[in-house]
Amino acid sequence: MPPRIDPSLIPAAPTLDFEAALWAAGVEAVAGIDEAGRGALAGPVYAGAVILPCTSAVQQDLAGVRDSKEMLPSEREHWAVRIKSHARAWTVGFASAAEIDELGIVPATRLAAGRALERLLPAPGHLLIDYLTLPEVATPQTWLYKGDARSLSIAAASVLAKTARDAQLVALNDDFPDYGFAAHKGYGTARHRAAIAQLGPCAQHRRSFALTAAT
Repeated sequence: MPPRIDPSLIPAAPTLDFEAALWAAGVEAVAGIDEAGRGALAGPVYAGAVILPCTSAVQQDLAGVRDSKEMLPSEREHWAVRIKSHARAWTVGFASAAEIDELGIVPATRLAAGRALERLLPAPGHLLIDYLTLPEVATPQTWLYKGDARSLSIAAASVLAKTARDAQLVALNDDFPDYGFAAHKGYGTARHRAAIAQLGPCAQHRRSFALTAAT
């Protein structure tokens, strides 16, 4: 796994430094990959994959894109639209709560990323991944500590994964209204854990997780 780095070396906003080095080496299709929902108690885990055009101009076009966890929901929604319009290619994939229970969260996260990559055209020549390896994928890959804060492609993928997953949890709220999925998106808030303790888990809960443990 990638080594941790001095926090002072993490840029104020993600850059194209990693992408530009690969472009200069002749790799035009560089895909950034990131996940959303890995630590949630319910719902699927999502992965986004984004190939940006080989131009420094995209840095300005997507100047507000950063680690999705640091953005407001309205910011993520705004920039998701711009990412999709400026990207050369993008996809999202997911693995269900049942698959997470069957496989474990790390293999399920890899499954979600693999599903995203299967539909990504053109096929990437190199992958930039936020602190995850994809051993079953033959494509050359670089995994980065704090990748969503350092690589614009990874940050863009994080935004698409997060917005797609949030939309899915809002939809699931209609089927399971007593758990508050639209508000907490499946994460372990006090309200969510209290609902699980009172009602028991639903079909979207990850039974392999400690559902009612203290936060």
